[in-house]
Amino acid sequence: MNIKKLLRAPGILWRYGFVRLFSLYYYDQKYLKSKWFEKYNSAGYLWAYKDIWNRIIFKTNKHLRFPVSPLNFCGENMIFHPDDLNSLAANSGCYFQTIGAKIVIGKGTYISNNVGIVTANHKLSDPDQHQEGHDVHIGKKCWIGLNCVILPGVRLGDNTVVGAGSVVTRSFPEGHCVIAGNPARKIRDIHP
Repeated sequence: MNIKKLLRAPGILWRYGFVRLFSLYYYDQKYLKSKWFEKYNSAGYLWAYKDIWNRIIFKTNKHLRFPVSPLNFCGENMIFHPDDLNSLAANSGCYFQTIGAKIVIGKGTYISNNVGIVTANHKLSDPDQHQEGHDVHIGKKCWIGLNCVILPGVRLGDNTVVGAGSVVTRSFPEGHCVIAGNPARKIRDIHP
């Protein structure tokens, strides 16, 4: 038997038990049934372990019912498939604002670091107030590159790739395309 695995096992088992115990209080159980929690030493348990400690000590993201990186901010009204937890738990610097609307993320979508998705902007006449929120829908099997911003009301169709650093100001509901730039425009189509 590998001695490193043997020495590491008690820590992994302790982390597994810790997460299982506290997850009953903090998480919706459907997320713990995802592919990220199939084995006791899988990535999901490490994400949840870090998240639970941050909730206890630093009081971050306590309103959420799923594990999320302490370096991300997520609004309450997000809809995504439990198997896509990696885009929220493993990344850092992401901002998902859900003021007066919701963010819907399709299955199999990957979101890189430092992505901002917002559902409402500030009023120009009064910066303390928000405009009415508009839902943001991201289709299945999309890829949102590093440092992208997706603005209120945007709808991205299935298999859309958003290039790094893009600002998406309008919808691309047809999908199957690469978009990039500020403001984002269609660069080319993706043929299945």
